[in-house]
Amino acid sequence: MTAIPLALSLGDPAGIGPEIIAKAWQTSGQGDPAFFVVGDAGLLSEQEVRVQVIDTPDQTLDVFSAAIPVLDRPCRVRPTPGRASPENADAVIGWIAEAVDLSVRGQAGGIVTCPIAKAPLYQAGFRFPGHTEFIADLTQAVPFESARGPVMMLTALDLRVSLVTIHVPLNEVAELVTVERVMRTARVTHEAVRRDLGIDTPRLALAGLNPHAGEGGAIGLEERNILVPAAERLRAEGIQITDPLPPDTMFHAEARSRYDAAICLYHDQGLIPVKTLDFWGGVNATLGLPIIRTSPDHGVGFDIAGKGIARPDSLIAAIRLAGDMSQRRAAA
Repeated sequence: MTAIPLALSLGDPAGIGPEIIAKAWQTSGQGDPAFFVVGDAGLLSEQEVRVQVIDTPDQTLDVFSAAIPVLDRPCRVRPTPGRASPENADAVIGWIAEAVDLSVRGQAGGIVTCPIAKAPLYQAGFRFPGHTEFIADLTQAVPFESARGPVMMLTALDLRVSLVTIHVPLNEVAELVTVERVMRTARVTHEAVRRDLGIDTPRLALAGLNPHAGEGGAIGLEERNILVPAAERLRAEGIQITDPLPPDTMFHAEARSRYDAAICLYHDQGLIPVKTLDFWGGVNATLGLPIIRTSPDHGVGFDIAGKGIARPDSLIAAIRLAGDMSQRRAAA
């Protein structure tokens, strides 16, 4: 187990968070990271697992082998599985903020966030698009001697994909893909892969925006005017990165062996190969933060909440990745 435990925020209490946390704890073995939960202990107790309320994170290692350690922060109203409630929005937001604060103060080795439903949070006045932006804001004032994100990276088996744009309409992507955005994403990815994943000289692959990577300007000019200049400037800084590659030929097994991380330009360009390669085990990691943050690569699962069928694969992978990243930072 890791010497400093990870903090798991419970996510939406009406979703599958409590269930997959319970299953992840039940499958923990020797060498897996220890964790504690910031959330409602009563909800976890309903999953037919042992739960131990703790007062401080440093009690985690004494408890973890026998029960799930929980910093008990109860919901305002009892949730109904599958039905989000804005009344519990403050609790959900508070769980995330406390987990972040504990990580900033060194009481947690990093955080793993279970999925949240954004609509009830927005109804309660939450002003961030999601976890990533909220955590970036909470850690903005924390010193960090590296390229600062946030940058979203998705992982599945041997594939790592960082995104230049995330949740934006496709018709806005071309305007948002600029030299500066591409370079920032690549810099953050390069430093995070080196520092947090232990690859001394990361090899980055840059995806093209247009079919055939623009085919020399015959099918779009973004490659020639934006992506090639960005790649050239990055190489001048010492970062190994390709010129834009045709996106339809860069994700098969042989192609993946030639790079350590891919820089993709929009959401589905990166997410489709990740979820095709390992639908159940993908992980979302936020790069370029002064703390470690990972998350399962799926939503709250309202349609299956409370039915006992949610799979914990992605959460387990997120916990293990966070543990690995945390150990590397601690050893640096």
